[in-house]
Amino acid sequence: MRVIGTAGHVDHGKSTLVAALTGINPDRLKEEQAREMTIELGFAWLTLPAGEEVGIIDVPGHRDFIENMLAGIGGIDAALFVVAADEGVMPQTREHLSILDILQVHSGLIVLTKADLIQDPDWFNLVESDVRQAVQGTVLQNAPLVRVSARTGQGLPELKQALTEILAQSPPRLDLGRPRLPVDRVFTIAGFGTVVTGTLVDGELHVGDEVEILPAGLRGRVRSLQTHKKKEERAVAGSRTAVNINGIDVEQVRRGDVLALPGKYHPSQRLDVHFRLLPDASAPLHHNQTAKFFVGAAEVEARVRLLGVDELRPGEEGWLQLELNEPVVAVRGDRYILRRPSPGETLGGGVVLDAQPLRRHKRFDEVVLARLATLRQGDPADVLLQASLMSGAAPLRELTARSRLTGETAAAALRELLEAGRLVPLEPGMPQPGADLLVVARTHWETETARAGLEIEKYHRGYPLRRGLPREELKSRLKYSPRLFTAALRHWLAEGVLVEWGTLLAHPAFTVQFNAAQQAQVGQLLERFSASPYAPPAVKECQADLGEELYNALLDQNELVPVSPEVVFRRVDYDTLRSGLRAHLERSGTLTLAQFRDLFGTTRKYAQAFLEHLDAIGVTQREGDLRKLRKTR
Repeated sequence: MRVIGTAGHVDHGKSTLVAALTGINPDRLKEEQAREMTIELGFAWLTLPAGEEVGIIDVPGHRDFIENMLAGIGGIDAALFVVAADEGVMPQTREHLSILDILQVHSGLIVLTKADLIQDPDWFNLVESDVRQAVQGTVLQNAPLVRVSARTGQGLPELKQALTEILAQSPPRLDLGRPRLPVDRVFTIAGFGTVVTGTLVDGELHVGDEVEILPAGLRGRVRSLQTHKKKEERAVAGSRTAVNINGIDVEQVRRGDVLALPGKYHPSQRLDVHFRLLPDASAPLHHNQTAKFFVGAAEVEARVRLLGVDELRPGEEGWLQLELNEPVVAVRGDRYILRRPSPGETLGGGVVLDAQPLRRHKRFDEVVLARLATLRQGDPADVLLQASLMSGAAPLRELTARSRLTGETAAAALRELLEAGRLVPLEPGMPQPGADLLVVARTHWETETARAGLEIEKYHRGYPLRRGLPREELKSRLKYSPRLFTAALRHWLAEGVLVEWGTLLAHPAFTVQFNAAQQAQVGQLLERFSASPYAPPAVKECQADLGEELYNALLDQNELVPVSPEVVFRRVDYDTLRSGLRAHLERSGTLTLAQFRDLFGTTRKYAQAFLEHLDAIGVTQREGDLRKLRKTR
């Protein structure tokens, strides 16, 4: 599940564009509709041409509401950077672009709106040139540009296709199994109680889960979940999610709180961060300066402690320790924004390096500065795990190459992940950084295991009389390579996730069960077999009486044994024929077809089919008109 966010200057057509794409007006407040201006976050969704459903967060463009914009923009996978063709780049265009750049929203599209108002091609070229110059050196410098008119529909199909393409190229959300949902909206529904919404970051939520609202530490339980107004039993990482909670009052929750599983996250009022001051900032950043800190959907006052320097000039980078007036939930790797409180201005931002520093740092401590530099480069185990999550199941040598880890650093990171169970070897062998051994991240493996189980269960529901799904069909459904499928299947069978019956795979608890009508049909047919065990009904008669599915179920259960395309016996009669034949041959040495026919009171048709079957499976061998037991070596 992906989420897209709008960005751009006020009145450049962001909300109108969202409404044209989705059919949903994201401006839900009366004041917004009256003023034709987005004040609060708006939400909508659409299905792209490839079938993927994506959420859209529409943010305010007016400078007075830029902080409302920050509550929603941090949880997006891609941006629609909107510039009106009749006005071009404006002040909030540049500020929103700076925010996207700080938050490292790498996937995005530049959308020139109100294209129907422009008739002069030269003007279009001028505006496009202006926009390209503005995004130069930012995360959007190579973003596709689409001309659109929300009023006429011009360019909307091209915009949807471009969205499909950029989302297909962007990496999936990191899923370490630790769900958290930064709350961007809180409300109540009569008869249901408190509802919070946000973009689910990392992990999954399920109906019935006990949850915690942080930083207050309030406990509740998930009563129901919705994504895009559809009820769900589980919410997945990256989805826009509404959570109906039991046990917590609406007055106890506010925007910026975080919903998580109990004990998984701990609030903090002190953070170590890397910071970049924007090149067009109006003044340097000084030690002990006050700023507004934005992370997730939270906004709190912070005192800025500069480490290693006394000030940062516009365009410079450095290390900060932030002392927050209120606790927030953040983790290493989260992106954040700092703004000047008055006059309002976006100063810059960066990445959280340590969300739980043990103490207040000495500002010029070289050991502290060196540690922050190492943290910024990334913990080796996290880097290797991220490479695995982005690659899926892959050989270790590829993962270590992709993570750019070498030597003992790579070996230590691998040991840490294996010992913690966060990386799963799928093939036998010694896990070493340069090995060709397939490994997979634990969370990815759990997802794929669940997906395989769902495919098997879906097959059982569709074909309740079949013993299982053919191996090759499961491989095709999962779109696995032969190597990956072999490795994965070995694990699933060893772990008891699946069982196999020859070339068929099934859920361990599944059994073929006949209903009353089917049992009656089977009973009537087996009575015909009992009346004439060695000249029973032909295959076509059986299929006509039972239908192919029920007939095949009897074959799967070994109740019937086919010996040719036309002839089938009950298992008990087949065993009697085979043991009687063997006993005769052990006494007499040879047997003709006519002797077999007379011995069992059958006809030539059945005798010939049965004897040729025994020849084919290596019990007997034919010499002219005679059969003998085949000698075993």
